[in-house]
Amino acid sequence: MTALSIESARRLKGMGKTEFIALMAMLMALNALAIDIMLPGLQEIGASLGVDNENHRQYVISAYLIGFAFAQLLYGPISDRFGRRLPMFAGLGIYIVSAFAAIFAPSFAMLLALRFVQGIGSSAMRVITVSIVRDVFGGRAMAEVMSLIMMVFMVIPVLAPGIGQTVMVFGDWHLIFIFMAVIAAMVAVWMYLRLPETLSPEDVRPFTVSSVLAGFRIVLTNRVALCYTLASTFIFGALFGFINSAQQIYVGIYGLGVWFPVAFAAVAAFMGFSSFVNAKLVGQFGMRRLSHGALVGFLTVNTLWLALTLSWPGHLPFPIFIVLFALAMFQFGWIGSNFNSLAMEPLGHVAGTASSVLGFMGTAGGALIGGVIGQAFNDTALPLVLGFFVVSVIGLAFVLVAERGRLFQSHAQPS
Repeated sequence: MTALSIESARRLKGMGKTEFIALMAMLMALNALAIDIMLPGLQEIGASLGVDNENHRQYVISAYLIGFAFAQLLYGPISDRFGRRLPMFAGLGIYIVSAFAAIFAPSFAMLLALRFVQGIGSSAMRVITVSIVRDVFGGRAMAEVMSLIMMVFMVIPVLAPGIGQTVMVFGDWHLIFIFMAVIAAMVAVWMYLRLPETLSPEDVRPFTVSSVLAGFRIVLTNRVALCYTLASTFIFGALFGFINSAQQIYVGIYGLGVWFPVAFAAVAAFMGFSSFVNAKLVGQFGMRRLSHGALVGFLTVNTLWLALTLSWPGHLPFPIFIVLFALAMFQFGWIGSNFNSLAMEPLGHVAGTASSVLGFMGTAGGALIGGVIGQAFNDTALPLVLGFFVVSVIGLAFVLVAERGRLFQSHAQPS
């Protein structure tokens, strides 16, 4: 890991790079925790609150993602005006209070409403964390840090379903929400004690309608930022589609039962390893070469996966399914952090607003695409596999537009 530059050290005021990465990863990981820890409990939640349709149980995930997506539009401009710390603490407070309130939800509709509110709080962690990283780092250094953050971030999907299932050994699904609230409170204390304000006074932007719209216009008219965000949106949509239908595929189709968290964790661990490798290589090869190669590999694996799924009599055997899925997710580990860094790179002067707009587009669009894939579940894996193939084609198209048809270039092309 490279040492902190003088400017980065100045902004962190004594906080080390390792601790900074760990804290940023935990802030972002609260999002993954709020999603993946729920998966083992969806069936029990449905039974407890009278939800008979299996696909409707997925709304516990979708409601959270919708709130998470739309609130991002506010946190970015607010953090550009009032700094990173206060809006982050507000989001953490909303996350914690809504998690505790969910314990007392009398109906499925009320639970969904509280999940929506929890998503609103959680969006602060996504938007402001990326803004903080952009405050402190730029270029390949940002890509390296984001890859390491994503590596730690991926530990949560590895552990969360197993944690959720373990928590439910000691009680019902209500304990899952208590666990989430306690973890978030611990992270909030850590941030309060250790992380200084990273927004420089010269980068403060007024919080007015005209300034916010001007910031949005800067983001949406930058070809590279916009196209890389749209590419990420579609590819993340496939991941959300898998999360929505993971329990139905692993348990319903392949009958894994209590081994479901293990299979889920194995693929997530593969993604985490991919992010670690990316962090080691990005300084040498650059964000474009690595992410473009991974995108081509993602499309290749998904094409083979779809061809086998369509031609195989009955369900694709589980060993083949899990190997192809893991290979696709390995490529995803190289795509996610690099595409995010490429989108943010030209927008450092409006980092909060940029993170807000790009995060909203990625999450809202990804949740919508993932919802379509998840709701298309028909007791086969075909809708998921077809979804992965389609989003990889669309993602490649947007990258070609961003780069004016030239892949694997080591330097940015003019916007």
